[in-house]
Amino acid sequence: MKDTRIVITGMGVICPNATGKDAFGRAMCASISGIKPITLFDTSGYKSKLAGEISGFSPQDILGPKGLRNMDRSTKLASCAAKMALDDAALSITEENCVDIGVAIGSTLGSIKSMSDFDAEAIREGVQYVNPALFPNTVINSPASQVSIRFNIKGFNATISSGFTSSLEAFAYACEYLKNNRARAVLAGGVEELSEQTFLGLYRTKYLAGIKAQAEEISCPFDKRRNGIILAEACCLMVLERLESAMARKARILAEITGIGVSFTPYRINKYKASAEGLKKSMRGAISNAGLPVEKIDCILASANSSPDADKIETDAIREVFAAQAEKKPVSAVKSMLGECLSASASMQAAAAVAALENQLVPATINYREKDPDCVLDYVPSNPRQIKLENVLINSFGPDGNNAAMVISKFAG
Repeated sequence: MKDTRIVITGMGVICPNATGKDAFGRAMCASISGIKPITLFDTSGYKSKLAGEISGFSPQDILGPKGLRNMDRSTKLASCAAKMALDDAALSITEENCVDIGVAIGSTLGSIKSMSDFDAEAIREGVQYVNPALFPNTVINSPASQVSIRFNIKGFNATISSGFTSSLEAFAYACEYLKNNRARAVLAGGVEELSEQTFLGLYRTKYLAGIKAQAEEISCPFDKRRNGIILAEACCLMVLERLESAMARKARILAEITGIGVSFTPYRINKYKASAEGLKKSMRGAISNAGLPVEKIDCILASANSSPDADKIETDAIREVFAAQAEKKPVSAVKSMLGECLSASASMQAAAAVAALENQLVPATINYREKDPDCVLDYVPSNPRQIKLENVLINSFGPDGNNAAMVISKFAG
């Protein structure tokens, strides 16, 4: 992206520890955890009882009461984040510019509850008597489509569904449209809702923390005590623009996307490949795409989600990519505060990167107490760290073979 500069001009955030860009920045600086007992469904039959749940979510306060009745939680989250992002960017959508604006949202499991509710009513009432208003929520592109409908966005509309890396790949998709002059601005990011259906799927496959005997239910990336993820929900959408377009409308620029790398590692479903070729290739690609040497990466916002295997694999990948520089780089895991937001996770890491650049503060990896001999890097334990930040690397990968990385840089004019 050296020839076409892509900047971030607005951001909308709804997540377990904050609502709104500024509140989220303050939460990151104060190391506030959003992980709490689940209230959206009954957990009495489960060993795991915590999640990164969004509390006090009131979409009508952001969107007004109209058109909310038949929306599912994912679509409400996306619509609210879109409104906040557009307002933050001071981007007014008109009949003249609406065809030059697009939407790219990452989401993978957001429609599972809607499918379940639809099927349950079909079984109870009979297929002929299902409420047709429930059907639109059963398709995975509902959040992106509803955002376009609500805000009269008539350019392209895309849903990226590639698991853990979905929102980062949505940023990549948006950047390609902007670079090729096929859009003037794009709302990009990710959304995932918390539901019992998703929780149960991860619980039964033993991905969640606290399931094993004597295991603590905690999100503690890189810590020796880690034993699984804390599931979470979130939405972050950003307004991305070409620099010249942003400058022409005198937009405030929050940060710049300078490099993206994406790679797929064919292996086995639900299994991390220990050699992490794809993650290393993605990191190298993002750094190279940004035109930077590894020395110029000031910190890494890790994908680390408290999985025993994944955190070690990411540590090893960082050590190989950064070589002699590895132990000098602060590595922060914001999922220690948020939990694993699945498709929305990378967008939340991007939001944390923007906040870090604005405040010149590396977020802490909270809950880090016991060193693991397999994970030996500078994980910024307990408290955030004030340092000079210009370039932040974001990692995202999952047990499905998808890998992605992105460099977000301080805007230098």
